[in-house]
Amino acid sequence: MNQLPKDPVMMLSYLNTRLRDFYPSLEDCCKSLSLDRQDIEDRLAQIDYRYDPEKNQFV
Repeated sequence: MNQLPKDPVMMLSYLNTRLRDFYPSLEDCCKSLSLDRQDIEDRLAQIDYRYDPEKNQFV
């Protein structure tokens, strides 16, 4: 698994940037970076962010 920032706000920024610049979906991002999607969604839910597939970002 790639090293994601441990701080959830930094993780949010990192992932939204990757989604915006490189990946058409969270699924593609997770596959490419060998990330556990459920773990990411759970961690960002702790700071009240959810993935919006229409916007392709956590909001």
